Amino acid sequence: MNTNEKKSVPNLAPYNCGDIDISILANGTWTHDGSPITRMSLVKLFAGVLERDEAGDFWLVTPVEKARIFVEDVPFIAVKMEVEGSNKNQIIHFTTNLDDKVSVGIEHPLVFRSRPNGDQAPYIMIRKGLEAITARQVWYELADLFQYKDSQNSASLGVWSNGLFFSYDSNKDL
Repeated sequence: MNTNEKKSVPNLAPYNCGDIDISILANGTWTHDGSPITRMSLVKLFAGVLERDEAGDFWLVTPVEKARIFVEDVPFIAVKMEVEGSNKNQIIHFTTNLDDKVSVGIEHPLVFRSRPNGDQAPYIMIRKGLEAITARQVWYELADLFQYKDSQNSASLGVWSNGLFFSYDSNKDL
């Protein structure tokens, strides 16, 4: 064999299987063919290979295949909140329904926007374009932490975490 010959590298892009009948409902329930997936280990396996593309579509991606799934809102629900410290020095931690744990900050920002039903709600970036929405009780706990931050000509309502202020007002639909 000639050592100057280049070996061809196989195309490692996963095969696109198209759409499959797996959905993540707005309440965090994963379904297949309309029935809930009850095995949490299987849901966590799927969540571990879940990705979101630039167009906003959700995919289950393995080294060999990828398949698009339907997500009603976002794939995760923040079901628990813990707070270290207070005021500007506080750090807000969230745990999702699938046991992901994040601390609100630069890598895991908190934004407030309208849900599909029109209600304003907090969303937390979990990883690579995948977000969680807070469960109702967690949203109430978060609202208890709201403070006003004075800026040049106005005050903004929001929360502090990791030294950053996450404004509710600036994202609110008018």
